[in-house]
Amino acid sequence: MPRSLSNQPRKNHTNHTTPQRACNNTRISPPSDPPMPELNPETRIAGVLAPIFTLRRADDAGIGDTRALIEFIDWAAAHGFSLVKLLPVNETGPDNSPYNAISSVALDPILLDTSPGALPDLMNVDAQAILAFEASAAPPDAVAPVLSTAPVNYARVRRLKLRLLEAAFARFENTQLEAGAFEVFCNDNAGWLDDYVLFRSLMVEHGGSEMWTRWPAAHQSPSAAQAWLAALPEAECARMERSMHFYQYVQWQAARQWDEVKRYADAKGVALMGDVPYGVSYFSADVWAQRELFRMDWSGGTPPDHMFESDAFVVKWGQNWGIPLYNWDAMRADGLAWWKRRVGMARQYFDLLRIDHVLGFYRFYGFPWRPERNDEFLPLSLEEAGARTGGILPKYHPAGDENHDDAIRNRDTGTALLEELAREAGPHHLIGEDLGVVPWYVRDSLAQVGLAGYRIPQWEHKDGHAVPGGEYARLSLTTYGTHDHETLRELWERCCAHPEGQDMRSLAEFTGLSAEPGPFTPEIHEAMLRALFASNAWIAVLQLADVFGWADRINLPGTTSDANWTRRVRMPLGEAEGEGLAARMHDLIAASGRAVPQ
Repeated sequence: MPRSLSNQPRKNHTNHTTPQRACNNTRISPPSDPPMPELNPETRIAGVLAPIFTLRRADDAGIGDTRALIEFIDWAAAHGFSLVKLLPVNETGPDNSPYNAISSVALDPILLDTSPGALPDLMNVDAQAILAFEASAAPPDAVAPVLSTAPVNYARVRRLKLRLLEAAFARFENTQLEAGAFEVFCNDNAGWLDDYVLFRSLMVEHGGSEMWTRWPAAHQSPSAAQAWLAALPEAECARMERSMHFYQYVQWQAARQWDEVKRYADAKGVALMGDVPYGVSYFSADVWAQRELFRMDWSGGTPPDHMFESDAFVVKWGQNWGIPLYNWDAMRADGLAWWKRRVGMARQYFDLLRIDHVLGFYRFYGFPWRPERNDEFLPLSLEEAGARTGGILPKYHPAGDENHDDAIRNRDTGTALLEELAREAGPHHLIGEDLGVVPWYVRDSLAQVGLAGYRIPQWEHKDGHAVPGGEYARLSLTTYGTHDHETLRELWERCCAHPEGQDMRSLAEFTGLSAEPGPFTPEIHEAMLRALFASNAWIAVLQLADVFGWADRINLPGTTSDANWTRRVRMPLGEAEGEGLAARMHDLIAASGRAVPQ
């Protein structure tokens, strides 16, 4: 059971009121406003994928935030979209990937609106002083304007936002305004919050590093850290306690802003789809505090893939993501409490949840070495690699699907796990991202549980021909690409470069377009959108770049690049109406029968 700060043996050095433990199922109270109507797969809808970091508003701090999202909800509703799809919003580590979070629950402070109006405790004079200091500390050639199209500078933005939050917290300490509400939040969330804030404060002690395996032994577990904290000199203990209260405060403000986003979206009739990664970072508060729930000796990833021609390791061995595998026996022993809390917390802010890499619930590929050893294993043969690992080689867990009996066990195990989570989330509120090497049983299993799976038109083949959109299962989500894929313009241009390929044949058949190579014209753009919207799938989703016909890719899987997760939209969306099909989007969606009445 997670440890509560209030149960730590420690000295009483501050005026803070430390919350008492609440039971693990306690959650933040939902908004008092009536919820938006229940989503129903019988009513087809259109959605748009827009990572928050990519959005821009007039006076942001170099990254999209909750206020930019509220503005985007207005834009989406005005253009006929009834769903906004986001990427994970949990706090990320230094690689900035939203799929490698340092907490499965904690919200990322970098996505908050840190202006004085949004943070009740932040005074304008404090904000102006911090902004002036940051401007003076910037390199002379730094791109200064807030409306810059420069990529997100995560290090600089994170530093700025934490300074603004610290200034707000200092005012809060002095005034104690709404201290009661803060204490209620801490009480209600102690089951995860106490371990997280201790972990987060220890990161500060170690220069911002989340790599807890390199911390001193006294910091490598909650119990050891609590004993260390109790033995600190008075001034040091007070400093650590204040740091932990600060991170409690940050999460309180984050919860309030996300509550506001959810209420606003409800009022506009726009559903929000969140994203729950299958895994969590090895260097996360979750693994640090509850490592009995994880297989620390295995590193999750994917099998060899020849599509990644530029990455010799992926071609030979696969992708080694570094996430620990789950100890499902331990998780089942406590009723999947960790997973249910993760889903339950996300459902407070999102109507639908996309479960990334849902295939992992059936079987998951693992490496017996950490990613930092990939270069060591790259040149080795299977025999040579086995000699260094005691004969253990990368494999599926619990087993692959080559043997029929193993496949049936994998199917039944994954189905049972997803049924538990579906009961926690509510009917049809989970979406399964079932892309990759998909076992034969997965689609039937997802349908049995009531989860919509993905349909990517250019990949949907039957007897050598594209599956018509009218034959897509109603309980499905269709899109030309996720955040990991090329944009619509890039897809068309790639297919034109290989007109004899299956993707081009399928795309042409699905859309009714000619398979002849040619430029990406407005006519081709519109035909591709009309075909997607006309499908029978419950949800049709466009990447934001595909509304405008931009070739602005979000992420290139299997690569570590400054271009990943940093791209921002080219201009405020209000200035982009002349781009692509934005001005006609509402009419196109309405013509397909997917628009929600305005």
